[in-house]
Amino acid sequence: MSVDSWRLKIQHKSGFEYAGPVSSSYNEARMWPRNEARQAVLDAKVEVWPPARTYKYEDYWGTVVTAFDVHAPHEQLTVTASSTVETLPPGDLVPPGEGASWSDLEQHVDRWYEMRLPTRRTGVDEELRSIVADLRGTHGTPQEAAMAVCAFVRAEVAYVPGSTGVQSDALHAWAQRKGVCQDISHLAVGMLREMGLPARYVSGYLHPKPGATIGESVVGQSHAWVEWWAGRWTSFDPTNGIPIGERHVSVGRGREYADVPPLKGIYSGPKSTGQGVEVTITRLR
Repeated sequence: MSVDSWRLKIQHKSGFEYAGPVSSSYNEARMWPRNEARQAVLDAKVEVWPPARTYKYEDYWGTVVTAFDVHAPHEQLTVTASSTVETLPPGDLVPPGEGASWSDLEQHVDRWYEMRLPTRRTGVDEELRSIVADLRGTHGTPQEAAMAVCAFVRAEVAYVPGSTGVQSDALHAWAQRKGVCQDISHLAVGMLREMGLPARYVSGYLHPKPGATIGESVVGQSHAWVEWWAGRWTSFDPTNGIPIGERHVSVGRGREYADVPPLKGIYSGPKSTGQGVEVTITRLR
């Protein structure tokens, strides 16, 4: 990693509480950061309480999954993921006048087919289709049009914590003109796909302070952003209007949130009374 890299320590604690003893549960955690060009995972572990044997695998989309079963009676389930990751500053974006042309994209329909299709959370309506058509028509290249989509979404939809839940979709956020990073990313992905670009939903973490003090632990965020293919994959954070850089740590990619939830499972027992989430991030370098 370069001298401009950051080293981040991340602790992500999540879990469920139940109204009474649960006899068994079957769970998957997607909380293990990825090794890739712009970030290196120096160490990582996922711990479960009550204790359970875990095993790892990569899912269809390439996300690391920690799977485990708990068969002892329990009224609470806690998963704690700890990792240390080195990240790089933003890379060069595809220059506005370069990258794939619209005709080039048509040559790759089969290659990225699943990333061009709408999903339940990324579908758009006639109003948005008209907006997408205007944006495409007024920008010469796919890269320029994609950046215009991100700028449009950020300008039109306010980031308001707590304004939606995990089951919300792009149209809900668009209708009320507010949402969280998940909604903003779903809307951007849906518009990019409607435009004809392969687009992915990315989950991960964001350090909230651009000038973070080394050694200070802060309340971090589970975060979401987007990627699109216009000759090569470009990563961008439409919520904050910035390229992906040293403050971002990617964990999973997929078509939408349903492909990359941090923790999900099924269980036998009384209803769940809530889910808790805590993310702490410390800049080490």
